[in-house]
Order: sequence, then structure tokens, then C-alpha cells
Amino acid sequence: MKNFRNTVSLTGHAGADPVVVSLAGERKVARVSMAINEFYKNQSGEAVCQTQWISLVFWNKKAELAELLIKKGVGLSIEGSLKTQSYTDKQGDQRSSTEIFVNHMELVTQTDA
Repeated sequence: MKNFRNTVSLTGHAGADPVVVSLAGERKVARVSMAINEFYKNQSGEAVCQTQWISLVFWNKKAELAELLIKKGVGLSIEGSLKTQSYTDKQGDQRSSTEIFVNHMELVTQTDA
């Protein structure tokens, strides 16, 4: 059987400055949302922009880099793995959330061709 990998590669823009939390044992976690815009034409021929919001998680040294480098609006190219967690909300409903745990990040600039 082949070894399948949980790998995601995305490019977009930071939707906000990262939220960084220091944990016990000099550990840090940074969370930031990333906007990915997709453009297409609808049936009427009008241009449409659809935005997908993705939650990114950075740990330890990567969290420190995220804190230093990421600001709202900056272009990001990331690679990481999907993590889905289930939980019960305050109303007792079962929910799930999916985040990308970032392994590699690059800042990118947009160029118009």
C-alpha cells in the first residue's frame, strides 16, 4: 500500500495580525486567518470573487516568526497539514473545525502581469 500524505499548499493574504499565546515550557502558538480569493465568471458573464477563509496554526519557532513577519494583508504561501477537531459548543451542539498546522511559510508579493 502506498504511503499517503496529509499535505496542503496554499497562497493567500493574512486576514489579521496573528494572535500569539505563550504556553508552559517556553512553547508558543500563533493563530491567523488567511483569505484565499477565487475569481470566476458567473452564467451572466459577470466577474465574481469568492473568498475562502482558512485558519492557520504556527507552533514554537514558527509562531515566533509568524509574530514578527505576518501583518494583516501580507501575502503568504504556506505548506502544512490539515487537522480536524470535534467539540461540543455552549449550546450542546456537536461541531468540528479544520485548521492547517503550518510546516513552511514564505512571504509573497503580488505582481500584475
